[in-house]
Amino acid sequence: MNHDTDVLIIGGGVIGVCSAYYLTKQGCKVTLIEKGEICSGCSWGNMGLIVPSHSMPLAAPGVVGKALKWMLNPESPFYIKPRLDWNLIAWLWRFRRAANERRALSVGPFIRDLTRLSLELYDELDAIDGLEFDYGRRGVLLACLSRQAMDEFRPEADFLRKVGVEAREVNPQQMRELEPALDSSPIFGGIHYPEDASLTPARFVEGLSAHVQTMGATICPLTEVFDIDTSGGRITSIKTTRGEYKPDQVVLAAGSWTPILLKRLGINLPIQPAKGYSVTTTRPPGAPSMPLLLADAHMAASPMGDTMRFGGQLELAGMDFSINDRRVNVIFRGMKAFLPQLGDYEILRIWRGLRPCTPDGLPVIARSKAPNNLVVAAGHAMIGVSMGPGTGRLVAQIVAGEKPLLDLEYVALERF
Repeated sequence: MNHDTDVLIIGGGVIGVCSAYYLTKQGCKVTLIEKGEICSGCSWGNMGLIVPSHSMPLAAPGVVGKALKWMLNPESPFYIKPRLDWNLIAWLWRFRRAANERRALSVGPFIRDLTRLSLELYDELDAIDGLEFDYGRRGVLLACLSRQAMDEFRPEADFLRKVGVEAREVNPQQMRELEPALDSSPIFGGIHYPEDASLTPARFVEGLSAHVQTMGATICPLTEVFDIDTSGGRITSIKTTRGEYKPDQVVLAAGSWTPILLKRLGINLPIQPAKGYSVTTTRPPGAPSMPLLLADAHMAASPMGDTMRFGGQLELAGMDFSINDRRVNVIFRGMKAFLPQLGDYEILRIWRGLRPCTPDGLPVIARSKAPNNLVVAAGHAMIGVSMGPGTGRLVAQIVAGEKPLLDLEYVALERF
């Protein structure tokens, strides 16, 4: 079966669905295809944070030194599975070159502005009748159990202030006033990021996907791309397990699978899949009511409606979906250390997913030069939800040939 559409979006996570919304809103005939179910990847299991406080790129100053200490420890926050992989070696080399303060200060404002754009758009999306996703703007609180952890994260707060993000250092008493669930925790101090927000990611992505269909878009889960035809510098056909599509324009928002599809077009995009873990539970008595970053454990805790989610970890292990029990246990230990008063809870799901990371810590949001009817929106690492609506809005502007709301120099495809 052949399908015609103005814009074909490949990828049913937060980036793809937000792109579908803004493209449909501006009058395009949109079809979105996803090889699994909608929101079945990283958009399901992430921490649901919208964080201007994460305006420091993943390739941050000082991170290489930390990584060298952590990389061979299977329980560390940043673990690299030992293997001979030339793509990984090249990625690490680029990562090392990008991890310096001068570059971080130059790109930090872009990350800040894209996240703030998403915050503005989340406010608008939250007003859509019937779209409920537990959206709240209480900020995020970084909690430290030790002076060592406080000293580790204080430079990051200083960096954020330099790029215009509020980071307020708070003492234990102030922290307990902000979050009474910390009353029984041996807190040393912390940092409050009042601009941050949170949501339940699956409720948002699945809900927006349903809303987009009422606007006229076509959403096709369980539809996998297996071939791409080009002619005259354009994509002419996308062959899938549910028929062939002949779109005018293509938006590729397939997360860690993006570089695999781009290779069919002769484009090399250095994205490494970084495995993350989360544990979702029923919301126990004594659970926090605002999102927490648990500094000593390098993890987060986020309330999501009547559930809680705890997660973290960064594991460069390739396209590996196995669950490392030692890394899951790190999350459970962190829960007990920071929130010893937690009552009984039921584990609803232990999740892992592959977050798409570029070596310079910035996504790609750009039109390809060849083929020239392709727009790539991928590489958002751990903050895809934080950048989702903003990216979707920018994608719609690129497709329409409009001047983007933000200068996209830092997220060009050709920068690699």
